Amino acid sequence: MDCLFLYHPSSGRGTVAKKIGYIEKTLRAHFDHVDIVATESGEDMTAHARAGAERYDVILFSGGDGTFNRVLQGIGERDVLLGYLPGGTTNDVARSLGIPRSVKGALKVILAGHEARLDVMRVNGTRYAVYNVAAGAFTRATYTASAQSKKRFGIFAYLFQIFRSEWKLRVFPLSISDGERTIETPAVLILTMSGRSVAGMFVNNRASMADGRLEVAIVRQKERPRFFARVGAYFSIMALFLFRGRVRKKHLALLSGSRFDIRTAEDVVWDFDGEEGMRGNLTVEVLRGRMRLLVPENKKI
Repeated sequence: MDCLFLYHPSSGRGTVAKKIGYIEKTLRAHFDHVDIVATESGEDMTAHARAGAERYDVILFSGGDGTFNRVLQGIGERDVLLGYLPGGTTNDVARSLGIPRSVKGALKVILAGHEARLDVMRVNGTRYAVYNVAAGAFTRATYTASAQSKKRFGIFAYLFQIFRSEWKLRVFPLSISDGERTIETPAVLILTMSGRSVAGMFVNNRASMADGRLEVAIVRQKERPRFFARVGAYFSIMALFLFRGRVRKKHLALLSGSRFDIRTAEDVVWDFDGEEGMRGNLTVEVLRGRMRLLVPENKKI
């Protein structure tokens, strides 16, 4: 089998770059042919993944959730086997699937060769996401925090960014339909989730990335909230992340389905797996079993 390995030298505080010799030696002992490419940017990662999907049997890559998303944009709906070495700040995809964060552990999963077919979210027919499509409170911090601050402070870089510029919760209009039920409400946060982990927490712990279903969590808000309404929204966000939505506050709405049509303001920015995505209205649908990924055996997916 021919293998392509993609990595960004500065990702994950440069851990993978420091071990590239060990990675190359390990892969060459297992695959017939191995090419290793150090990418220069997210766009470069996408371009190499797109080209590699036509030439290689397996594409391996290292980075965070944003890197995973970049690779997914490149391969689209092509039938290519993927392997992942987590190397980011929160690594929500790896947490959801039980992929070890260590280079040695992740390589062991890849070499074991246990393949799973996982769901992919397709957005507006042209873009893709692995585990999360979100908008609203605190979501901008994942892609506005600088690479330098993430390298230096890790997950605390996101918290610093929230305190700097994301603390005021914007209220935006939201209409979401699963074909049978429609919810119309002002909101401060919406999460459309396939994975179990979001922002390093098991927000969606009962979910599966291979069941053809998405879970949606919405934090409602009044159009012109006063002090206590704002406080209530903060508590609802805390309940969602800390108690996995099990605290049924009046601000919180939960849905489940395989396709959602979402209408909102034109300037609402969506987060796709920690990367800045589209603006405005979205249609999010599940492509069941579209992605082939090497995962740990006997782990919940």
